[in-house]
Amino acid sequence: MVNAALSSFRNQHQVTTGQTTQQTTEQLISNWQQLADKSLADQPLTRSEALAVLQAPDIEILNQIAAVYRVRHHYWGNRVRLHFLLNAQSGLCPEDCHYCSQSKISSAEIEQYPLMATEKIVASADRAYQMKAGTFCMALSGRSPSPKVFEGVLEAVRTVKEQYPMRVCTTLGLLNEDQARQLKAAGVDRINHNLNTAEAHHNDICTTHTFQDRLSTVQAVQAAGLTTCSGGIFGMGESDDDIVDLAMSLKELNVTSVPLNFLIPIPGTPFADRTELTPQRCLRILCLFRLLLPAQEIRIAGGREVHLRSLQPLGLYAANSIFIGDYLTTPGQSAQQDFDMIRDAGFVIEAA
Repeated sequence: MVNAALSSFRNQHQVTTGQTTQQTTEQLISNWQQLADKSLADQPLTRSEALAVLQAPDIEILNQIAAVYRVRHHYWGNRVRLHFLLNAQSGLCPEDCHYCSQSKISSAEIEQYPLMATEKIVASADRAYQMKAGTFCMALSGRSPSPKVFEGVLEAVRTVKEQYPMRVCTTLGLLNEDQARQLKAAGVDRINHNLNTAEAHHNDICTTHTFQDRLSTVQAVQAAGLTTCSGGIFGMGESDDDIVDLAMSLKELNVTSVPLNFLIPIPGTPFADRTELTPQRCLRILCLFRLLLPAQEIRIAGGREVHLRSLQPLGLYAANSIFIGDYLTTPGQSAQQDFDMIRDAGFVIEAA
């Protein structure tokens, strides 16, 4: 179904991969408000329009953001959701994801440890709650959890849910529907499994599992009656068409939450030398996803401090959530800096 939708979308205007005509782009530069109108009316953007958002000149970024903010405000007001991410099991992963410092092909110097004891996980949940996070996200390295590790996750989830009024999200690798149902019964509110990139680009970033493997996990989570969290990573050599294809896949899946990561080029990984992102490029990607998935929770995830830099506050005019604290193996900025940024930009933190 997803592939069929993408094929239909591609054929609407028969646009050459990664390109729009100069005429189309010039026509759309002054028409961002019209694209926002279409998004608010739940009318899908054409591929030409979607590509024009990504290919607009940097000077247009404030005009784009002003238009996109109308869509963001319609669905989310001025609220910002905070998510806290815990790397509950680190390193020693058998997969070869080229972007990841925990993969088997990475020589990055990171801390490696098995699943944390429940007491440590609960302590992190307490920290998340004190930092005003509405969602506590538990992540595990690895292809999929072993039965013993899975039982440990279930125990930790039950304990956290008993003690804190936060949503719990888990990202555990590849899962089947039965595992998703057990997680739901334990109290998990949402399961994350990113598609990461378009199907056409997947083999360039990972060869030990397929795009279909990732798609099947998202579908298994939905079949179990859980809401889904799935997004992507940008800055890995993907084309503009790849970005649009990923967004359309997520739209077709009707995922609830969409984390958008910007590659942190970690020394020791195959993508350590990737430096293709700019703050404006990241903002245009955020704008595109808001226009194509207007009602979804759009989260600025890993890499915002590295790539958006001083323009981070502008991202909030498209996205409505962020991670607060650190990421899997890289640090974020301080919670107070995030609180100040949210307040200074005129937004408010959404209650847990």
